[in-house]
Amino acid sequence: MARIVPDGWREINATGAARREIETLATLERGLPDSYTVYHAVHWTNVEHGFSVYGDIDFAIVNAAGDLLLIEQVSGFLEETADGLCKKYPSHSTNVPIQIARQLAVLRGRLARRPHLDAIRVEYLLYCPDYSVRHPETAGLSSERIVDAAERDRLCAVIQLALPQAPATQAAPAVRRFLDDIIQLEPDANALVGQARALVTRISGGLAHWARRLEFEPFRLRVIGTAGSGKTQLAHAEFRAAIDAGRRPLYVCFNRPLADHFNGIAPEGGLACTFHTLCDKVLHAAGQPVDFSGPDAFTTLVARAAREAVPEHLRFDTIIIDEGQDFSDEWRDQILRHAREHARMVWLEDPMQNLYGKPAVHLPDWVTLRAQSNYRSPRSIVKLLDRLLPDDQHIEPRGPIAAGGLGVLVYDNEAELLAHTKKAISQCLAAGFKRADIAVVSFRGRESSAVLGQTQLGPHAMRTFTGRYDLFGKPEFSEGEVLMESVYRFKGQAAPAVVFTEVDFDHLDERTARKLFVGATRAMLRLELVVSRHAMEHGLGAILESAS
Repeated sequence: MARIVPDGWREINATGAARREIETLATLERGLPDSYTVYHAVHWTNVEHGFSVYGDIDFAIVNAAGDLLLIEQVSGFLEETADGLCKKYPSHSTNVPIQIARQLAVLRGRLARRPHLDAIRVEYLLYCPDYSVRHPETAGLSSERIVDAAERDRLCAVIQLALPQAPATQAAPAVRRFLDDIIQLEPDANALVGQARALVTRISGGLAHWARRLEFEPFRLRVIGTAGSGKTQLAHAEFRAAIDAGRRPLYVCFNRPLADHFNGIAPEGGLACTFHTLCDKVLHAAGQPVDFSGPDAFTTLVARAAREAVPEHLRFDTIIIDEGQDFSDEWRDQILRHAREHARMVWLEDPMQNLYGKPAVHLPDWVTLRAQSNYRSPRSIVKLLDRLLPDDQHIEPRGPIAAGGLGVLVYDNEAELLAHTKKAISQCLAAGFKRADIAVVSFRGRESSAVLGQTQLGPHAMRTFTGRYDLFGKPEFSEGEVLMESVYRFKGQAAPAVVFTEVDFDHLDERTARKLFVGATRAMLRLELVVSRHAMEHGLGAILESAS
């Protein structure tokens, strides 16, 4: 069974030509051996001589040797002309052979500019599942490179003839990195903890694309980016690039769940951890044990680590700080001690996610890049959240989903709060989400929450942080299938469906607006709000009404 990249295509509810491409993906997954990798929704832009040449390939298939086969799928009716096969659209007509030749030239040109990839073999195939070519001799393409409606059942066999199985070579990983980098296929670093299934394809632009093309010395980049702008994707790209260059990267964040998730998607060769874990490693290197069960354990940990010298094995060539709005100047200095000479440094933060009221860290002489586009959340939810921001700040809704699901349940007491939270989970399940796709996020912290202490909500077993850590500093969770976290711990992550519950406040002030912003932007597809009548009467109701 072939590997399909990106994942998540089975859950797409597509129609028309997109539906036909999903059907083709299913055929390729079943019909090709596991030594093949199929990339879909592949796009690129080539800019030369002052004008742009655009190519659109539906599928790129890579074998174990790193050789490539590009497939152009053309659904519907084709016209056979003296100039070859043509596809007519309402506003224009496309010559298919010329389009394929252009795409091949673009790809081969980019491969040639990569070290050791100029000899990669690139083949092509035209797949027209709805049309039988009557005159292949005048189609403008070799008949061996056309699979039409009459040959549809032989698609995978023809692919293997054009792109035979071959022994693995050192070029294959480089070709996959080429597809990742040039075609901008980036892992989405905002999935549930431990899950890295979902991938997002960016056609052009994006924080991970542009920020890494900046050049200045020394490289000290501060990125102030809104939720969903791609900060963690940028962190992953920096981390991976350092390893590819033979350098050693360090990724540091504030929240343990985010560090665990990053470790799940990051390649081996560096270190990804929380700030407190980094301090713990410094003390262990000095032969000093750490007791996480004592009072003020983490404050003591930081103070003790600051007094120790940084050992050589904890020095790095690239330093990446995520969730920078949660750090202090003292923590900044402690982290930057781990940088080797001429280290590359990236600081990522979002002031709207500053839930602890910490002052901004001073980073004099650092270059600042601002990113106000949200690619993650449905555009309708982003427009709603934009009303929470100050007048001089705005979020650009750039996600692929226009209108995500939004539900609101209002409670008057604790019994209704628990009942409505249970109902919101059931509504997500009824909408087709799996339990692993759902995160219940409380507006309150663990100490003051009536929800976070629950291990069961009706038939739903909850997986929640117990407040305890084991001897290695790892947080302990209750058994359960539906993740439940506070807004403080779930910051920096996301889930396809979010139940944002226990939303209650007296004043819609700046701090409250930030908590609402953080909780709501965790949702990728569906957001269920469970809010108190008190909060509805003190500002939230007016915002929701204005968005309806």
